[in-house]
Amino acid sequence: MRIPRLALMAGALAGVLFAGTAHAATSAAPSYKPVLTKNPLYKTGKLGISACEEPQVQNGTVEEAELYFEAVMECLDKAWSPVVKKAGYRFTKSKLTVFTKLGVKTPCGTYNDPYAQAMYCEKNKGMYFYLSPDIVEEPTDLALMQVLAHEYGHHVQELTGIGKETTRSFYYRKPNSRILEGVRRSELQAQCLSAAFVGRVWGSLGRPDTDWTILLKGSHNPVAALGARNSGDETHATQASNKYWLERGFKAQSASACNTWTAPSRKVY
Repeated sequence: MRIPRLALMAGALAGVLFAGTAHAATSAAPSYKPVLTKNPLYKTGKLGISACEEPQVQNGTVEEAELYFEAVMECLDKAWSPVVKKAGYRFTKSKLTVFTKLGVKTPCGTYNDPYAQAMYCEKNKGMYFYLSPDIVEEPTDLALMQVLAHEYGHHVQELTGIGKETTRSFYYRKPNSRILEGVRRSELQAQCLSAAFVGRVWGSLGRPDTDWTILLKGSHNPVAALGARNSGDETHATQASNKYWLERGFKAQSASACNTWTAPSRKVY
């Protein structure tokens, strides 16, 4: 199971918070397998589509929100399918399950975390999105598209062999500094891949540039916006690292910018 991405409810995080990035790593990247560092995905060029039509959501109903997510999923399929195939891998769609109550059973376990908006389960290549009441009120928030695209990034990793290797080497293992850095590299790569999608279709969304700026500032995550993170959560990187990889992906509109596995450790802290 990929680590759920915290998007909107970080204000409820428990644990001691610390400002800045203490003891930030400065070393070069450790040695990882070629499927991570030299994957053909990085040479596939820009994503397959340059436009995505977002359905209007006016009444804030669950039905409207579901239709919105379904439309974005179609865009994600069209954007990534030619890329995955060009890299020499077989493309299969990911099934999105949207739910409004916790306790949903998945092949990766029961989804019970109220502070995680979405997750990807590699065992069935499924995506799970928790449609909490505050999400229904404003389901077209750009952060929601980005979180959905982030989980889809994990799907792309799974289809190209990256996911299998990261699951084997980092996820479900007893955490230490090396394991945690590997998880962060995986999560930041999914961040970068999500931004590549958003950047590729940005011109078609009709959104003000401030939407992207707000997302980059981590405004939905007051902890990250301060350049801090939960002291107990070293699986997701600091806001500075997230911003760095989001900007790279958005500008490149391609997975070429998302090789987190060769980046210096200080870029994935």
